Amino acid sequence: MSATSDVSHAQPLRPVIETSIFDLFKCGPGPSSSHTIAPMKAAVDFSGLCTALLPEEAARARRVEVRLFGSLSATGKGHGTPAAILAGLMGHEPAACPPGLLQCLQMTPDREYALHYAGNAVSISMSSVIHDDVGHDFPYSNTMHMSLLDENGANLVHREYYSVGGGFVQWKGWSPPERGKPVYPYDSMRKLREWLHQSGLSLHELILENESAITGCSRPAIFARLDEIMGAMENSVQRGLDADGELPGSLNVARKAKTLLANVSRVPHAVDRFLGKVDAYAFAAAEENAAGGVIVTAPTCGSAGVMPSLLHAMLKDLDIGARAVREGLLASVVVGFLAKHNASIAGAEMGCQGEVGVASAMAAAMLAHARGNAVEIVENAAEIALEHHLGLTCDPVGGYVQIPCIERNAVGAIKAYNACLLATCEDVTKHRVSLDASIRAMADTGCKMSVKLKETSQGGLAVSMVEC
Repeated sequence: MSATSDVSHAQPLRPVIETSIFDLFKCGPGPSSSHTIAPMKAAVDFSGLCTALLPEEAARARRVEVRLFGSLSATGKGHGTPAAILAGLMGHEPAACPPGLLQCLQMTPDREYALHYAGNAVSISMSSVIHDDVGHDFPYSNTMHMSLLDENGANLVHREYYSVGGGFVQWKGWSPPERGKPVYPYDSMRKLREWLHQSGLSLHELILENESAITGCSRPAIFARLDEIMGAMENSVQRGLDADGELPGSLNVARKAKTLLANVSRVPHAVDRFLGKVDAYAFAAAEENAAGGVIVTAPTCGSAGVMPSLLHAMLKDLDIGARAVREGLLASVVVGFLAKHNASIAGAEMGCQGEVGVASAMAAAMLAHARGNAVEIVENAAEIALEHHLGLTCDPVGGYVQIPCIERNAVGAIKAYNACLLATCEDVTKHRVSLDASIRAMADTGCKMSVKLKETSQGGLAVSMVEC
């Protein structure tokens, strides 16, 4: 009997993971997957609903109104949320958003734009996006109400959207899209290890089997898209290393990546030079994100410097081949899937432990697998990295993804490298904490964390720095 049929009658009590690799890894403009990419996607969806109106209905339309709740309201301005929503209403998808578009929209906040629905033009501007209550009773912290209104303020079209982390969007009444079922269903690392033992597959092979079954994509197509993701990560690092000047916003934060890389070349010790390079690479991608450049959600925009820095270092400094790096990238998605499925990767839900913490765990798993280690070591590397980010708050100063976010990406990258080193050098039989346990601890910590410390800029460094 095959491994698949042997346990097909015993499905997990909770829904199993049916997320695609390319739901997790997405290209789009920074600075925030929750505050930029997801609102843009929601606005594109809403625009489609409005476009589908009958001509007699569209003729009654007078204005579009968008209300932001939760941390979208608290820090949406610094994250570029209104501009992202305007871009989405104009039909721009995140992956194809023209570079610099969001910055241009933000620089002309009073300008009005025309949206055309069934021949009727409706004006919209930044003032159409209203920052509503931070505290609310909606199912998710990051909630948006989008409405197309007639002259009396009555809804012609209305939808309640939720930004649930990592650029994922849901809405009231949403149900997951119909997809194929994974060949090896799992909802925990424990279950995944059982499948690996029964099937004899390597970790990246199992993920490939599931991806093909869920999406219908062939292996060459999956490899091609993975290579695009790797290329986008590399490009975000290189653009950041080439750039200088100040980041957008009122904090006047200077880009540091270029200077860090130049200065680290003069450091006498090889180990220090390598770690300094990893820091510079992380700064580079994180600064690109903060500037609204195109990055890869890994798993979020706010943590978009962690994995690219290790990936860049693996290719350029550690002499790890592209094929092994790609296989490591496949292994890393397991960590992101499990964290999203059993906790959250949204800063508004988990704090930064769900963003940089998960990214660090993913990067540790990527490096460990790419170096040919057994799944137990890969899991332990991810667990160590996540365990030592537990309780990390999300407290962006001024609502910008700059302080402490950029440095935090660099620290997360170094933690990932060290977590892999620890997992590789320890006695694997004596490791006590499982990845599942760390994810449960993250979920519990996130639930108990004050809302002021979860992406609202109402606590932590965001307040203490201002008071100083």
